Amino acid sequence: MDKVLASLPRVLNPDVLVGFETSDDAGVFRLSPQLALVQTVDFFTPIVDDPCVFGSIAAANALSDIYAMGGRPISALSILAYPAAGDLDVLQQILLGGAQKIDEAGAALIGGHSIADEEIKFGYAVTGTIHPERVIANSGARPGDALVLTKPLGTGVVSTALKRGLVAEAHLQSSIDSMLALNRRACEAMLRHDPHGCTDITGFGLIGHAREMAVASGVTLEISLEQVRFLPGAVEYARAGAIPGGLRNNQDFASAAVEWAHQPAPELVHLLYDPQTSGGLLISLPGDGASALERDLPEAFRIGRVLERREKPIRIT
Repeated sequence: MDKVLASLPRVLNPDVLVGFETSDDAGVFRLSPQLALVQTVDFFTPIVDDPCVFGSIAAANALSDIYAMGGRPISALSILAYPAAGDLDVLQQILLGGAQKIDEAGAALIGGHSIADEEIKFGYAVTGTIHPERVIANSGARPGDALVLTKPLGTGVVSTALKRGLVAEAHLQSSIDSMLALNRRACEAMLRHDPHGCTDITGFGLIGHAREMAVASGVTLEISLEQVRFLPGAVEYARAGAIPGGLRNNQDFASAAVEWAHQPAPELVHLLYDPQTSGGLLISLPGDGASALERDLPEAFRIGRVLERREKPIRIT
């Protein structure tokens, strides 16, 4: 994907504050000296059985990109692919779940577009607002910063365990609760503590998105594996072979960017590449700000630090 994006013409517009060049979470366009738009789009196939929950998760996932930039979502357009002869009650529940989550975020659902497709796909294009001088991009990480993550990893592995009939109900519910949680509180807390850079952890997994931040910022991110938290059951399911296809793709793409201080158990390696849905924010900020953020947001946890650029953009200790 990086090679494809690199082949596209650069946008020569001074009001484009964040484009696609750094693989950031959303684009930012300045409307005035005090106001900019933050825009993103995301959609995917069902990952849970309950259609209402799926709709809500899809909305939370799309909204996350706005929060990762430090923005406030204001409107959303739905994107839907649904079988022409599909159950309309199921469709209603998907749309209802999404609408409820958009409303929870304080944004307005103002329309959408649908096509007939045998495979269900659902999500949103979301627009937010931000002050042009307060954008938190993935390119802002600085040497000496601490790295804080706001949600545990493992949603992809747990969802795969569900498809294979391996998952315990309590573990599934923990994963669903994590995916349903908006990153709004994390964003609001982050903004109180002088963040330098941020990205949300979604389809490319922790290593994939950390790599994007490191490359965009010209630094190396050092991640302490023993400080990373995982969802209940995720390690056991990864050990049992509940590996999503996207995890393998992430590993194939990003593994060359990683320096390992030691070789951990395979299931832990897998979880660092696990594609997340509605994952947490990875925040780069000064050490004292990180400590204050952990106090302010109890679910947040420090996972490493930012180093001067080394041979590889990611170092796992």
